[in-house]
Formats: sequence, structure tokens, C-alpha cells
Amino acid sequence: RLGGDEFAVVLPHLASNLEADTIARCIVDGLARPFLLQGQQIFVSASVGIAGYPHDGEDAATLLKSADTAMYSAKNSGRNNFRFFEAGMHASAARRLQTETDLHLALERGEFELHYQPKLRLDSGAVSGFEALLRWRHPERGLVSPLEFIAILEDTGLILPVGEWVIAEVCRQLGAWSETLENVPPVAINLSARQLAHAGLSETVRSIVAAAGIDPRLLEFELTESMLMADPEAAVAILSNLKAQGMRLSVDDFGTGYSSLAYLKRFPLDALKIDRTFVRDLPTDGDDAAITKAVISLAHSLNLKVVAEGVETIGHVRALEAYQCDEIQGYYVSRPLPAAAAAALLAERVVVASV
Repeated sequence: RLGGDEFAVVLPHLASNLEADTIARCIVDGLARPFLLQGQQIFVSASVGIAGYPHDGEDAATLLKSADTAMYSAKNSGRNNFRFFEAGMHASAARRLQTETDLHLALERGEFELHYQPKLRLDSGAVSGFEALLRWRHPERGLVSPLEFIAILEDTGLILPVGEWVIAEVCRQLGAWSETLENVPPVAINLSARQLAHAGLSETVRSIVAAAGIDPRLLEFELTESMLMADPEAAVAILSNLKAQGMRLSVDDFGTGYSSLAYLKRFPLDALKIDRTFVRDLPTDGDDAAITKAVISLAHSLNLKVVAEGVETIGHVRALEAYQCDEIQGYYVSRPLPAAAAAALLAERVVVASV
């Protein structure tokens, strides 16, 4: 054990990279399987970096550095993965380090902003809500892709202060919209695993909402399946507290994790968002169509609203209408919009009453 959640495996007699590949795959696959701990089902993931002597380092320190660099590459590619070290990764690691340094200053410099992607009711075409999406406007690099910095915020713990800023900014924006617009729909915020595990989350949200003076029913939180399943009992307690305050709750990217709809019954959820991977090939893939139709039907039987993500074509819309999906979100509706453009959309379109 190197420390924290990092471990090293030393393999002194390997004939080829194929053997290292096989061992790494076994580690990743083994840890991906759920296991029971004190009666609770636990889910974990692993990211593995592989470095070999002598081409990736001629001493222990260099080998560990190369393996660590490869491990971060595996993390950035989606976790539950492994990577062999490549020379070009050092440049990537240096870029990551610079990004991390810049992120430490971004909040106090006011470089973060929110864009809002609308959701539409399929039965009426009315705006039913927005999802707030974090953007970083770097002074030299311009608008930085979330793929480049969200994982770093998580790894460094910066997601806690930045996440608190997101909640406060959404509440401030909701308050501003409420002063000039009649019907303001709820805005959804993505919670991170670190935020959900933070003991002060519920009280932080309560104080921010009170300070902004908004109706808590205008606030929605989105959580992934894997977050809920990591510690179900703790998640139920925190979500129940948020629900009691009046917030809405939804599970994001449904279908990409291990949970089932039956298991999700234990959480106080209002909505389920079908992952874009099932929506993408709806008009042509019979399996995706069958899965999507079944999920919508089962979700409705549990009184859950269903939102389809990644809707990009009229074919997607027609299929989802046929399956009685409630709402859609994606580029067919709109790209994420700056706050002013989102307000203009609210002013010109019918808005579903939010509370």
C-alpha cells in the first residue's frame, strides 16, 4: 500500500506485456464486481497504470512515477480501466498539473460560469426545467472542456467549494429569474460523490436556499447510480433530508450502473434520466428500443418521471413519444445556454408551472 487508496503490485518475472495486461484486467474486473460488507452491497472501481523496467524507468522512483502517470491516464479515460505507460503521457501529466494549479485559483478569480440546458415536455413542447452545467473560462485557454477539469476537481477535493458555489449561483439565478418571469421551472444540479459523502451537505443547501429566498421546490439534484449504490443507507438518509426540504431528486445516466429499478425504490426519487447510450441508436437498434420502452414503463409504475438524455434527431423524438417518455434533453432541443439566453428562452416559450 502506497497510501490512501493507492496500491502497487510488483511483478518481477513477466515474459511479455500480455501477461501484465491479463493481470491488470483481472484486477479491474475483480474489483468491479459488487461485494457484501456488513450486509451492505458495495461497489468500487479501479484505475491501473502499468510501467515496465527498463524502458519506463531504471529505478524504483522513476517506475512509480511512470505507473502513476499511466494510472491517471486510465482514470481520465473513464475509470474501471488500465493503461500502459507511454512517453507522451509525461506531457499530459504536466498539463494536468498545470490545470490543477490553475483550478486552485479559478474560483477566487471568478473564472467559473454556468450554462443551462433546457428540458422539454414531450406532450406539449413546454420548457419543464434546466440542467446547470459547469464551465471554466480560463484567461489563456478560453472555455475549457469539463472533461479536462471535473475529474481533477473530484480528485483534489476542490469539488466541495466549487460545488457549493454552483448551488449558490443556481439559487441566485433562480431568484433573479423569479423577479422578472412568471413561471420559472426547476434547475437541476449534478451532485458529486464527494458532495454526497460530505456530512454538511444538507445544512449547506438549507442555508444557501434560505439566503437566496427561493422556493426550494425550484431546486433539483441529480445523482448517478454508482453514487447511490456506494453507500445506500447513507444516501437514503441524505436524500430524505433534501427531500424534506422540498428539493427534487433524480438518478442520472440510468442504465450504466449495476442498480435495478426495483432497488431504486428505496430512494426518495422523483425522476429517472435514461442514459444517452440507449437513446443514440433508438430508431435502428431493436435491443435499445426494447430496453428503453421497458424502463419507461417500469419507471412510470413506480411514479417516476422519465427524462431521455442525448436526444439529437427527430427520429429519437418520435420513438420516445411512442414509448410515452415524459421529457427530453439534448441538442435537438438546445445546446447548453448562457444564463441570459436561457432567460430569453423562458420569456418566449410556454413554461410548465414549476410548483
